[in-house]
Amino acid sequence: MAGKGIYKVLDDKGRVLIPRQLRAAAGMQHGDIIKLAVQKGVVTAQKVDLIEVGDQSPQAVEAYVFSAVKTMEKQTLLSLAARLISLLEENSKE
Repeated sequence: MAGKGIYKVLDDKGRVLIPRQLRAAAGMQHGDIIKLAVQKGVVTAQKVDLIEVGDQSPQAVEAYVFSAVKTMEKQTLLSLAARLISLLEENSKE
């Protein structure tokens, strides 16, 4: 991957596709947690295995949950889904 860079166009929603060869070189796979940051005006994307301690932002929680469900047993997933639906129903009544 050294040498010339790969150019992509940012879409109207601010998204850009990381090409397959770059994801493979970085060890990124579907469902991985990717930390985005800006350092000296440069946006970086780094695969991480853990969310930083204390980060309870909605984005961090969502990344953690999506990462965790990859290894959960089916019954655990069903229980979690049922609890989430119950919480949503309770909140919609308020």
